[in-house]
Amino acid sequence: RSKYTSGAYNTSCGSPCSSDDSRPKIYTRTGDKGTSATFTGQRRRKDDAVFEALGATDELNSHIGYVRSLLGHPEVSKQLKWVQCLLQDLQAAIATPNSSASEGHKMKTEFPAEHIKELEQWIDAHSESLPPLRNFILPSGSPAGAALHVARSVCRRAERRVTTLFLDDEVDEVVMRYINRLSDYLFVAARICSHHENAEEVIYK
Repeated sequence: RSKYTSGAYNTSCGSPCSSDDSRPKIYTRTGDKGTSATFTGQRRRKDDAVFEALGATDELNSHIGYVRSLLGHPEVSKQLKWVQCLLQDLQAAIATPNSSASEGHKMKTEFPAEHIKELEQWIDAHSESLPPLRNFILPSGSPAGAALHVARSVCRRAERRVTTLFLDDEVDEVVMRYINRLSDYLFVAARICSHHENAEEVIYK
């Protein structure tokens, strides 16, 4: 796991902004002029590609949290909770653009490639219990399954935002590969949850 996560930190110093009673504040006022800081301390516009990618992955994490509130499949719920933690770590890597990162920064936020293999193992295990797909299916199914399709679509958008950074050599390939594989996992998880709740898959005709 990364030693740094992007949630609830003071973008001006990379640590919680504390008041006199040592409780972290929600607001910092440092972004009121339309800029924010990366983990490296570099300030960028809030519509910069780095923050677009961070926003998309944060939105994805929120969608996955919503999915978990609907789930009746304990194994998938456990896997998704772990994915949510890893997305925080992934955001740390995104918030450390290569162009301004020192080796020390990179060591703290490096995202391990082993998590991609983990997703692939989950995909393979779930796929064994599903009927093979011979046609396209429409995003639908059980409430949890349909919500997972929404999460999958958001994941694809996050992938497009991360791809921009990858092609500009701002993030390492492992970040893009994880997001790409995650969308595959979410597709399979959507099918698993719908089958678990005996919801019909709607075939595209």
